[in-house]
Amino acid sequence: MASIMTNASALTALQSLNATNKNLESTQSRISTGYRVNDASDNAAYWSIATTMRSDNQAMTTVQDALGLGASKVDTAYTGMNKAIDTVNQIKVKLVAAYGATDADKEKIQTEIASLQAQMKSYADAATFSGTNMLSVSNATGASADVKVVSAFNRSSAGAASISTIDIKVDDIKLYDAGAAPTKKGILDAARLGTTGAITGTAQVPTAGAAPAAGDTYSLSSLTVKGHSDAQIAQQMNVVDAALKDMTTAATNLGASKSRIDLQKTFTQSLMDSIDRGVGQLVDADMNKESTRLQSRRCRSPTAVRSRSCRCSAKPNRTSPIGPRQKRGPFRISAHGVLTAHPYSPNLAF
Repeated sequence: MASIMTNASALTALQSLNATNKNLESTQSRISTGYRVNDASDNAAYWSIATTMRSDNQAMTTVQDALGLGASKVDTAYTGMNKAIDTVNQIKVKLVAAYGATDADKEKIQTEIASLQAQMKSYADAATFSGTNMLSVSNATGASADVKVVSAFNRSSAGAASISTIDIKVDDIKLYDAGAAPTKKGILDAARLGTTGAITGTAQVPTAGAAPAAGDTYSLSSLTVKGHSDAQIAQQMNVVDAALKDMTTAATNLGASKSRIDLQKTFTQSLMDSIDRGVGQLVDADMNKESTRLQSRRCRSPTAVRSRSCRCSAKPNRTSPIGPRQKRGPFRISAHGVLTAHPYSPNLAF
């Protein structure tokens, strides 16, 4: 249908121009941001997944920091434990030297032993990192609280979030407990049976120089060779050997915890990288593809503009509503207003 009110060709060209400009803006946005899904309006499902995973990744960054802090605490405790073991070995050497020695020599050896005992306490007290000391504690009653190191941020299939921790049992590694009535004393200040070296809750102070009794107990932090018989020194050596075994076990536990923390740090970093790659697959733009699209749509945009311009200026192929077009006459008026003959008029012959 021919119409003087509606130019259908121009409307079609306008729609094509709008679509081209919209695609061009979308491509430019992807190239400038680097994302093909930058807002929820681009792809609601992918945007929701990416937003949740990015949030979880930020939480894992904090987990990494917590693991680093926990590793430092464990490493500090292990260093103190290792130095304490070296010192206990030196005390053991002094006890061997005291066996069969004269009272005068025992007195001199005791001076060295007391110095080593004070050094052990100094090691334990100094093994503190960020306010946490696992070797020297004080519990009025009950057991020592475990040291918890945040190790993971988890999300179940139902979407529930949870925190995992690596727990270090302080009761198994502490060297001293200054509390009045703790559930368990430390490895070095606990009362131990002279016969077996086992820790006991009932202390029985031996009589110096007397024959050993079945229930005699010694504490490594306060034992003395001054005035004691060789039989009593032999019991003290049992106590030292048992304490060394307990300290070795405690150091092993600390080393295992440190190793586990290091493994978890490596895994967490790998997991964060994996999540970053997964989110990138969902929302990142393919820059090679988008660059090609940008060039194509930039070329298409001027073409659409020219097409619309031509459609708007084109005259409809129809009969004029004011009558048929008049034939050209034999005369014309020049630009200066002079009436002259038309050079192509067939009605004039010169």
